Amino acid sequence: MKEKKSFPTSPVSHEVQEGAKTVAITGMTLAVLFLFLIPMVYGIVTALKTDSQFSKVGAPWYPASEDKFSYQGEEYDLYIVPMDGEEREMALIKKGRQSSMLLDPQNVEAGPFEWEGAWRKLERSWTPNPRWANFVKAWKAIDFPILLRNTVMYAGITTIGAVASASLVAYGFARFHIPGKNILFMLMLSTVILPSAVTLIPTYFVFLQLGWVGTWLPLIVPAFFSWGTNVFLMRQFFMTIPRELDEAAMIDGAGPFRIFISIILPQSVPALTAVALFHFFYSWNDFFGPLIYLAGNPDKFPITVGLTAFNNLYSQSTNLIQAASLISAVIPILVFFFSQRVFMQGVTFTGVEK
Repeated sequence: MKEKKSFPTSPVSHEVQEGAKTVAITGMTLAVLFLFLIPMVYGIVTALKTDSQFSKVGAPWYPASEDKFSYQGEEYDLYIVPMDGEEREMALIKKGRQSSMLLDPQNVEAGPFEWEGAWRKLERSWTPNPRWANFVKAWKAIDFPILLRNTVMYAGITTIGAVASASLVAYGFARFHIPGKNILFMLMLSTVILPSAVTLIPTYFVFLQLGWVGTWLPLIVPAFFSWGTNVFLMRQFFMTIPRELDEAAMIDGAGPFRIFISIILPQSVPALTAVALFHFFYSWNDFFGPLIYLAGNPDKFPITVGLTAFNNLYSQSTNLIQAASLISAVIPILVFFFSQRVFMQGVTFTGVEK
């Protein structure tokens, strides 16, 4: 039997295959990105619409206003009318069942003329007209500066507490020899599995006895006692930092706290950023906690609770509701945009360059 000869693949065909893979991956990525951006685009488009556009039959999907034409001191609606084999804009002067009176805006001197047909089947003429004033109206109606102040205070203070406490606890688990350390670490992680609904009533009762209900204390103070998820992420990153750096600092006379401040924290900026952003977004979007502990104190409401009250008052104004929601999302988007590079490094735990 003759053996089949194998011929090497030409460089051109290899480049074509790689190019096809790149195009396919890029296309899939763009498709997924498009699907994720649909809700955002819908929110922006809805926020820029007028109230009347939602109730009009045949209104376009984009923000637009109905075209009108002034004639003899009165305004008339413009419709797209098929005439002489083409579609033309005509002002509907007088409506009728079988025939209506139309006016050509391009030839007003000719005056109104009779048109045979059902005017209800005609399409309205629309002009793109985004209503940016909806954002200003929503800003004033929702009293946004107060809600923004409360939310920034809540998110900022708890983020500082969460990062500081989690880094200290994680440093202890990563660097110190503690009796039963693994058991304590597993007990700490078990708190993540425990549903918050189980501890809601006992926790609320404790804060009620302390007189903290109606204040920010039940929301801020627990953040300074670390969370299991944050400690786990910080510990995993601290363990990637070579211990030789600690030993070199000890030779120079540095104590544990000095090593933590001068060696561990500067090397852990990606992990610190990831934990900070995770907690910042959580507290920014937190609804249940402020709703429970700040009930009856609208002057202390964050954006999430304030938006709910706003939705109840303006349930018929979908555009204002979307405008207020977009305003509340601006700061988190900006925070993530400017810190996404460090954030992704912390999430993937790329380690430390030696």
